[in-house]
Amino acid sequence: MRNLTMLTDFYQLTMMYGYYKEDKMDQEVVFDVYFRKLPFNNGYAIFAGLEQVIDYVNELKFNKEDIEYLRSLNTFEEGFLTALKDFSFTGEIYAVPEGTVVFPNEPLIRIKAPIFEAQLLETAVLNMINHQTLIATKAARVCFVAQGDKVMEFGLRRAQGPDAGIYGARAAIIGGCDSTSNVLTGQMFGVPISGTHAHSWIQSFSSELEAFEAYANTFPDACLLLVDTYDTLRTGIPNAIKVAHKLEEAGHKFIGIRLDSGDLAYLSKKARKMLDDAGLKDAIIVASNDLDEHTIQSLKIQGARIDGWGVGTHLITAKGNPSLGGVYKLMAEEENGVLKPKIKISENVEKITNPGYKKLVRLYRRTTHKIIADLIMLEEESLQLEQPYELFDPVDTWKRKTVNQFYVKPLLVPIFVEGEQVYQSPSLMEIKEYAKKEFDTLWDEHKRLIRPQKYYVDLTPKLFKLKQELFLKERGEKL
Repeated sequence: MRNLTMLTDFYQLTMMYGYYKEDKMDQEVVFDVYFRKLPFNNGYAIFAGLEQVIDYVNELKFNKEDIEYLRSLNTFEEGFLTALKDFSFTGEIYAVPEGTVVFPNEPLIRIKAPIFEAQLLETAVLNMINHQTLIATKAARVCFVAQGDKVMEFGLRRAQGPDAGIYGARAAIIGGCDSTSNVLTGQMFGVPISGTHAHSWIQSFSSELEAFEAYANTFPDACLLLVDTYDTLRTGIPNAIKVAHKLEEAGHKFIGIRLDSGDLAYLSKKARKMLDDAGLKDAIIVASNDLDEHTIQSLKIQGARIDGWGVGTHLITAKGNPSLGGVYKLMAEEENGVLKPKIKISENVEKITNPGYKKLVRLYRRTTHKIIADLIMLEEESLQLEQPYELFDPVDTWKRKTVNQFYVKPLLVPIFVEGEQVYQSPSLMEIKEYAKKEFDTLWDEHKRLIRPQKYYVDLTPKLFKLKQELFLKERGEKL
């Protein structure tokens, strides 16, 4: 495993140096990780990347080469470098489990630690969470419109580097994809891998039929043929049918065909009829070719006869939204042995932080188990909410809703306590299954691709009052 301790922005180290110089290294603080805006104008996001954060925190250690490099910058005193040499994480981390459906402005990860430690975590944690949450959300959109069809992640060759390919594929599985073409991801995380052959396989033989026969001889029980190298309807599908009949006569089952170009709606309908007329009603049709959720939805509307979807470039690169925009903000700071809430103020309302040491809970409809709203609370507040309970929008406070017949679930779970990992990450397939159950708690109105219903993240009255008081205090005003 690589040591990613130096995967940070330089200003994290200069701030740490400042805390060292100001004798503030041991001052306890609280940081929250959250995002302000949903990607793709979506109605939800799928949280992912926590396992990599856990691995990163466990491996935090500046080695000899790291110290020598930092010394060569002629920026830091030897005492500071010595402090880095002895660095380890001793604090507390709470987070929502991977696969959870999440929303803007709510704490997804809460870090309480000495400021010298907490400051270092910012860049790497955001790098991991921003990327994987973005891809998992894109995958969830694709899988939703596929309506139960198999979806295969095919994006490795178009990913922005090896790590983006590996962990993007991991996130795609969390978001609902059934398999990946990425063999290393399959090996690392124990997930299904899939793929057949390229056009070059066909071109390397003297004829398309010969290429199909060779592939069928090699994989008689896993034969799915790419039929668009030369002429899909005139030669590709007829040759695939010939090979399929030979396989089935020999006691094997022909899997199907893949379309990778042309009018997929038209070709799939023609292909389905040709296969059915040849007695191959169980043969499947898989499609690829720069697919995304909008193309798949359109093909579904057109009545395309496609059973599986290979989605690559537009999934792995998050077409339509290049980054999540998650942030890492200071929420509380120790003063005289007590954590005091801190607030960041901005002319942009969405950038004003929710101060304090907080927790996050979710309200569910008791009869349907569908989600109602998320509620950000101060840590000391009780989870026993009175019924009925009035929710209010923390920006447009006149928007209020009284809810009954609900139950409450805490979303933040302990990951590290006193620097020790107390959480066991599930397998990737277990996270995928959890994400599916989470997705089922969403109302249909939140799932639609265009103009989804907004899901509300509310504050308790106590937290709202604290926020208002700190805001006015920092502005030199009174409540």
